[in-house]
Amino acid sequence: MNGFGRIFRISIYGESHGSEAGILIDGCPPGIPVDEQLLLKDLERRKPGAKGTTPRVESDYPMILSGVFNGYSTGAPIAIRFENQNTRSEAYEKQRDIPRPGHADFTAHTKYKGYEDFRGSGHFSGRLTVGIVAAGALAKKVTSHVLGKEITYVAEILEVGGMKDIEAGIQKAIQAKDSIGGIIECRIGGLPVGLGEPFFDSVESMISHLAFSIPAVKGIEFGAGFGAAQMFGSDHNDAILDASGTTATNHAGGIAGGITNGNEVVFRVVIKPTSSTPKEQTSYNWETGRIETFSYKGRHDLCIALRVPVIMEAVAAIAIADLALINKAYQ
Repeated sequence: MNGFGRIFRISIYGESHGSEAGILIDGCPPGIPVDEQLLLKDLERRKPGAKGTTPRVESDYPMILSGVFNGYSTGAPIAIRFENQNTRSEAYEKQRDIPRPGHADFTAHTKYKGYEDFRGSGHFSGRLTVGIVAAGALAKKVTSHVLGKEITYVAEILEVGGMKDIEAGIQKAIQAKDSIGGIIECRIGGLPVGLGEPFFDSVESMISHLAFSIPAVKGIEFGAGFGAAQMFGSDHNDAILDASGTTATNHAGGIAGGITNGNEVVFRVVIKPTSSTPKEQTSYNWETGRIETFSYKGRHDLCIALRVPVIMEAVAAIAIADLALINKAYQ
């Protein structure tokens, strides 16, 4: 439920407005250099601050509680916690009776019989990705260590609101006083041939599983993706050029048969518009039994996609770290 992985395993905990959020990482090999500075670079990239992001700013300083001694992983579980120090829960108390469209308010309330923490979306909040980013920063080190070569993870925003001019896309949302979505592309370089465990732990399966665990992700594609439906097979096929598996094109996105083929792994995700928008909306009030008009009063991102690139890098690194360790076990 709140855990992922077979060897490199992660478990998250916490709520948006609870005292803290955190992550437990099990299966990290001993001898990996680990300290707060290793994690802070990616954690800083996840923070808001740019135009179109939430005014809620947390320190996001990682407190490493276990599994690290004298600057190196010990092989024991690594626990990392992050304090929540900048919460304002009053707005959510006032809106409690009206489940917000696009959020988990209605489904969580029904599933957990009203016992869920509804403040700031509780356990369903993007706030919990702070721990995933920390685990991803460590996983990047693990993959390079296990595979014995530098593995690179680079994600970027391709478009916002259908516009490749990101600034123009954000301005579009600001002028409309509404939220907006975007598309993120992630590239993984340096992977050897042979990672992936078909059928159910294929490279696509592992990355997709983790990607869809992130709030706001609504679609994913690898390589040519959905564009492949419009291609002939002879055009989509990637001609192999040498014994290392280098291909003339990369329509497969670096994966064949669920296994890395030695080329760059490429995938893209669709990020929906932030559900919390300044626009007036209607929803069912479960106390009055009527449809009512309301607007969000909390602090939210107009475009959550702006903060997603580093999260997608983390998702990719965690999946690849697990697959690399599984592959090493076979050897």
